[in-house]
Amino acid sequence: MKPKVGVFSFTSCEGCQLTILNLEDEILDLLGAIELVNFREAIDDRRNDYDVAFIEGSITTEDEVEELKTIRGRAKALVAIGACACLGGINGLKNLHDLQHARHRVYGDGARHFPTEPTRRVRDVVQVEYEMNGCPIDKKEFVSVTKSLLLGQVPKPSEDAVCTECKAKANVCLYDKGVCCLGPITRSGCGAICPTFGDGCEGCRGFQSNPNVASMIEIMKSKGLSRREVEDRLTMFNALTPIDLAPHFAGE
Repeated sequence: MKPKVGVFSFTSCEGCQLTILNLEDEILDLLGAIELVNFREAIDDRRNDYDVAFIEGSITTEDEVEELKTIRGRAKALVAIGACACLGGINGLKNLHDLQHARHRVYGDGARHFPTEPTRRVRDVVQVEYEMNGCPIDKKEFVSVTKSLLLGQVPKPSEDAVCTECKAKANVCLYDKGVCCLGPITRSGCGAICPTFGDGCEGCRGFQSNPNVASMIEIMKSKGLSRREVEDRLTMFNALTPIDLAPHFAGE
């Protein structure tokens, strides 16, 4: 029997699910190996007898906590996909502010109708077999990881930095062009897509396990970035990964 797969959305833009739907030719081969039983963006009839669950989005309400726990209880394997699910993503920026202020800033006069709770990553709530980072995820990586999971294998996530992919493409370092980039501390796997097209890496794939953050901060300082600018860069997608800037900006 084919493994049954479900794809679920929590607090997110659902861009990672659109990436899956944009697999084009690859999705036909993938659908030949699985039975898709739950995917709101792709099918009308939905069931809850899935073996593998893909989760997009961060967890921002108690209702989402309970729903995620229910999905975890039914799935044999659970995979978090995208920066929101794996890192907290843009939604995690809320945690850096007073939650009540954030609620009124977003909802204005209707704030009383929308309880606001801290943003959580999927792994903060349930056990996760694998995390597939990116904003959005990489199509080729999704196919590769899914095939491995269907074979009962858990792929090893990359520990290289985005810089290694830039070097493989013979890209000129963006710092030499006056562009700030988090490639030196960000986990690879995206093919260095942003630096290749002239945009600095924003860290959407999360930091390496042991990133040299101190050197990264000193590089950004040497390029004229203020403390606020450094903080904004480091927390864009990684607000739930605490970094102490105080030692690097003593006296400021």
